[in-house]
This record gives sequence, structure tokens and C-alpha cells, in this order.
Amino acid sequence: MEQIEGTEQPAGLTEDQVLEALRNVFDPELGINIVDLGLVYSVKIEGGVVHIEYTLTTMGCPIGPLIEQQMQQLLATVPGVDGVDAEMVLRPPWSPEMMSEEAKAALGVF
Repeated sequence: MEQIEGTEQPAGLTEDQVLEALRNVFDPELGINIVDLGLVYSVKIEGGVVHIEYTLTTMGCPIGPLIEQQMQQLLATVPGVDGVDAEMVLRPPWSPEMMSEEAKAALGVF
């Protein structure tokens, strides 16, 4: 299998490590992390650059820049991360069904 140059990821850097770090980014209004809220749609690692697609609970939510800043700061401390490319997307629209069971229980959503 031929390796495409520039697509290998640093040894040890995994999507799980990135998601674990992102669990420290909280929606300030709801007090629940963005991973359990279902706001992180995808994580891809190329070289040392982490590409994240994320959304907000509502279109036009003013906390978008704050969340992105927190993602950048937290991931900068993860070994093997050389850069973060965070992209906010609005499709598919977020809905409460995307939350983890823990987040649903914390917010009383069943």
C-alpha cells in the first residue's frame, strides 16, 4: 500500500486523544462540553494538523469564536499537535438527539 506524502499522523496522536482534549471545551450557556453536546462533527489528523468540523446549538450563536479559541488553546497542549484547523459548519443542523446520554441526563432531555 503506497503512503500518500503528508497524510501520516504523528505516532500516538489519535482521534480519541483529540476528542478527550475537546471534552474540556464547554458551552458556557449549558455547562456541558462540546463533545457530549454533539457539536463536534468530525476530527481528521493530517501530519500534525488537526482538522475539526463543528457546529453550534443555534445558527448565529454568539459563542462560536469563544469555543474555537478554547479548542485552539487546549489542542496546542496535546503532544503531536502542530496546528488546528477548526471549521464551523451548519449542516446538518444540530439537534438534541446528537447529545450523549450523559448530556441528555444532565439537561433533562429524554
